Amino acid sequence: MKPHAILETNLQGLPTPKRGKVRDIYDLGDTLLIVATDRISCFDVILPTPIPGKGEVLAEMSRFWFSKTNGIIANHLTNRPLADVIRNPEELSALGKRAMLVKKAKPLPVEAIVRGYISGSGWNEYKRQGTICGIQLPHGLKESEQLPEAIFTPSTKAELGEHDENIAFENVVALIGEKLATKVRDASLNIYTTCAAVARERGMIIADTKFEVGLLGDELILIDEVLTPDSSRFWPVEGYKPGGPQPSYDKQFVRDYLLEIGWNKQPPAPELPAEIVAKTQRKYEEALRLLTT
Repeated sequence: MKPHAILETNLQGLPTPKRGKVRDIYDLGDTLLIVATDRISCFDVILPTPIPGKGEVLAEMSRFWFSKTNGIIANHLTNRPLADVIRNPEELSALGKRAMLVKKAKPLPVEAIVRGYISGSGWNEYKRQGTICGIQLPHGLKESEQLPEAIFTPSTKAELGEHDENIAFENVVALIGEKLATKVRDASLNIYTTCAAVARERGMIIADTKFEVGLLGDELILIDEVLTPDSSRFWPVEGYKPGGPQPSYDKQFVRDYLLEIGWNKQPPAPELPAEIVAKTQRKYEEALRLLTT
């Protein structure tokens, strides 16, 4: 039975949520209730067509990785039961797998991006000037090739409807200070390296990913989602061959379709055909199955 698509939520007895690209966020004072919807965004624009069940995949995969990374960095999950705040049994049944009660941290104004393979915008920059985000790389790398070592390539954290911009580590230092910037970089590289090894054992390559981090008091913690198809490039180990694009478990089907029809990457975004929705849905479900079973 295919899951019902949920574009947005309005839960009984709770304040009106703040709606991000994918998540609805309910401010409960010292905690937040985060519900992962089936919205999908590409090129920083929310599309009008949902991917049914996608929110459940994101939430379940994030919980899986939060448990794997607890020894590296604390995260925002609480042990408080969802039933404490979602009182309506029908809402709890519909949204329980999508929802997380989390500690309210202060998000840092950077996206902590780690790249282990050369792809996407990084490949385009490398072709032009031999660098990724200003980091000089060896000559002669092929598209999708594994880098000699993972690199930290942060970006700004844009407001909804705006675009993130790649920045140098020195800019992160200017934004949040050298001590905290170093903590973010080192933790991000450690998480990526650890989890990439876990994923590879399960038949999946994590080519690159982005983390969101925040401060809970003075403690740096991992927040939002972690290592999902929305925040990462996932490739199958089987058949992996550098020298071109790779099959993916993420929203590449959607990106490719939007590029193919010549969309200008500005709102409003076009509707997605049923075939693209179904392919993307299957890939998200397959990624969850591979990693967690």
